[in-house]
Amino acid sequence: MANPAECRAALTQLSENLGKAQGDVRTAAAMDRSLSCWITDLDLTFSGRLRDGSIQDITQAPGKPAERAQIRLAMKGDDLVALVGGTLNFASAWASGRVKLEAGIRDLLQLRKLL
Repeated sequence: MANPAECRAALTQLSENLGKAQGDVRTAAAMDRSLSCWITDLDLTFSGRLRDGSIQDITQAPGKPAERAQIRLAMKGDDLVALVGGTLNFASAWASGRVKLEAGIRDLLQLRKLL
């Protein structure tokens, strides 16, 4: 089971990856939205802001997200680490229910470019 430090490192790596992206991925990552990632097995939420192609101001708090972010993710810590590490495909993880993603329809249309 991934620990909080490994999950935070994965989110930091995801942010760096988004910052290096090009084309449609860069466009999708450039939106300005609040973001939360609830790590279900640790009952820990990481929150931040997707802005200018990176995840900024990442904080962590115990439990489910206290506020409703514009983009909401929920998954186990191991799945977060695997997604960022490239060993778990987002689309198949989402389709199987291992990863939950909630956002407005316009945001979902933009985010699909990240897949």
